[in-house]
Amino acid sequence: MELRQLEYFAAVCREMHFSRAAEQLCTTQSNLSQQIKFLENELGLPLFDRIGKRIALTEAGSILLEQSRHIFERVDYAKRAISDLKRMEGGRLDIGILPGDGDLLFDALLIDFHRAYPKLSISVTETMEVYEQVLSGARDLGVTTVPSKPDERVAVIPLFHEEFALAIRSDHQLAKSNTMPFEQLRELKLVMFGPEHQMTKVIQSCCDAKGIAIDNPIVTSTLSTLLSLVEQGVGASILPRLLLDYMDHPHISAVKLLHPTPSQEICILYRTDKFMGQAAKLFMQELQAFVDRVKQHAERSLGS
Repeated sequence: MELRQLEYFAAVCREMHFSRAAEQLCTTQSNLSQQIKFLENELGLPLFDRIGKRIALTEAGSILLEQSRHIFERVDYAKRAISDLKRMEGGRLDIGILPGDGDLLFDALLIDFHRAYPKLSISVTETMEVYEQVLSGARDLGVTTVPSKPDERVAVIPLFHEEFALAIRSDHQLAKSNTMPFEQLRELKLVMFGPEHQMTKVIQSCCDAKGIAIDNPIVTSTLSTLLSLVEQGVGASILPRLLLDYMDHPHISAVKLLHPTPSQEICILYRTDKFMGQAAKLFMQELQAFVDRVKQHAERSLGS
């Protein structure tokens, strides 16, 4: 059994069509069929049921497909490990983050990281499917909320506890208070991210628990617009306390919400069975150190 034969087999499984698979592999259909026939002869069982022009996996084919995926993962691991040895300062890193987290964690961090390691290529993608993409292998690292039941192949590294606070214009009467009951939000005009945003989902969950509704909020997709609306007094918002303290905006105050205080746990995710190069290891270390610096900055701002 050869690796190329397994690659041919996997291509047929993806397409469920010999001619399309042959085109994808840049080979002839006759050669592809012959390689599949060699596999079937070696294993002693058919891998596909041929039903007219259609094909379907047999039980033997399903077993081989599942095991082939493990083989391809290990081959990819070996290739990446050897490549990483040849260029310890180079490499590529693909990171998935929740929408909006780039404003807190990544804008400043990426600049510093690039200056320290200019040969590393980094791609950061905002997505609501961080966990799913790390699990599928599409992303090397993910920064997201802690999954309730992570797959055993996914490592979960706690990063920080994120609390949400009311962001309101500094001359508003509520800005003079350090705290505010959560249910008082029903009295305010709010500006928020859309319903698909993780922050909005956290707030909505708290609203559902308290039996209250936010009346006709103004919705925006960007943090800069949201902050501008708060600064102009158009409405208040609910944002990560760490972000508000770190930004230390002169015209926006942060008020702690009580009963409940909305919060979530943020973590780093990666596949334990997927090769982790020096780029990923360095970035994880820098991200953890950066979060510590943000916390210290926020604490100093509160203390001054």
